[in-house]
Amino acid sequence: MVEDMKPMILLMTALLLVAACAGGTKRSDAQHNDADIAFARDMIAHHEQAVEMAELVDDADASADVTALAEQIAAAQGPEIERMNDWLDDWDAGEMSGSMDGGGHDAMPGMMSPADLEALDRATGAAFDQAWLTMMIAHHEGAVEMAATEAELGENPGATALAENI
Repeated sequence: MVEDMKPMILLMTALLLVAACAGGTKRSDAQHNDADIAFARDMIAHHEQAVEMAELVDDADASADVTALAEQIAAAQGPEIERMNDWLDDWDAGEMSGSMDGGGHDAMPGMMSPADLEALDRATGAAFDQAWLTMMIAHHEGAVEMAATEAELGENPGATALAENI
């Protein structure tokens, strides 16, 4: 079953590599608007959920391919969370962390519900791989939707560059 999902795994890996190449963690106090702030806040929550999903792989008897992809996701999105928190701090918009506490973020595009995450946490082996990949694809499609809004409405060069890379 995982063999059938190799094209999806390759696509997700390519998307992650592009997003990871979005630049360093340089802080930016350049111009910004409400769209930039909303993008950073929402994308932090979005990335935190992706990292949470990646952490579920450890106890799920996941395939080597899914495990490697989860490691790439966690490694790429951690620094981006830090960068976006830096932006919010620079913009006096408050730092976001621990935002997965039920603050309504499951209504964002691609976010999994608590029930989805609980079901994923109970799955193992090939069933886990299938569910995890399906959810992660939907999750990243949501990120692309959020990034398109930022690319259209945002003003901050760093935030719009990250959105374009996503």
